[in-house]
Amino acid sequence: MGPTTVDELLAAVSEGGYGPDPTTTVATSVFWAHHGTRLAGGDTTYRNQYVLVRVGTAIGGCAFAEGEVDPAICAEASGATLADLLADAPTAVRVAALDAYLAHVSPHRTGGAEQVVLPAGTPEARAKARDAAVAGLLDPRPGSKVALIGVVNPLVAAIRDRGAECLPCDLVLRTTQWGDPVATDMREVLDVADAVVATGMTIGNGTFDEILTTCRERDVPLVVYAQSASAVARHFLGAGVTALSAEPFPFSQFSAEETVLYRYRAHS
Repeated sequence: MGPTTVDELLAAVSEGGYGPDPTTTVATSVFWAHHGTRLAGGDTTYRNQYVLVRVGTAIGGCAFAEGEVDPAICAEASGATLADLLADAPTAVRVAALDAYLAHVSPHRTGGAEQVVLPAGTPEARAKARDAAVAGLLDPRPGSKVALIGVVNPLVAAIRDRGAECLPCDLVLRTTQWGDPVATDMREVLDVADAVVATGMTIGNGTFDEILTTCRERDVPLVVYAQSASAVARHFLGAGVTALSAEPFPFSQFSAEETVLYRYRAHS
């Protein structure tokens, strides 16, 4: 049986069990982005910080909370070996490096995933298309409860459009666009949900393993929508993750042109 937690996966990669020797594999560049968005008609400004790592043919990413990573790490880490980054870097950099390595070894575009083209257009149109693609990985019964860990308002709407009750949870947002209260403790929604949708940011903030374990124990579907750590989340398909929407860098919000996300299902 393979690694069942993110730390176990990181250790296995560090030991060379998943591809090229990390002691001789170099992170060509490490960079940082701070991104803010307020969609038309909404009153929420999404503020996201990402650290991104280039390894060979892939760029891995991990979102992090403000203040967790100093942008100066970019100069220090660029040119470092994967072994060094996986061992000693801040958590977000370690996750981004792990993501980049796994995506380099097995790119999403060659992994047999369903490719969904997000149309060119406004941020609102592209967000709606993206979140409809994520919600399309769910098959909720009418009236079933879907926990949404990491709230994006268009995804709340997409879940409701499928006849389910959305149970939102987020560390930052307090209400949805429609005034619904948002839980801050994920146990409140994990313990009662019939299905769970979680963002890849949970991999970076250390909550993913608990979500994964709970969904396994309760035998409820877990859909991950990942910009952060999409190749890391892919490892857990069929081992707690039911389906995955993987969106490698450059993320859809950074472009007005067509981009591709990759949908995986555990049974495929």
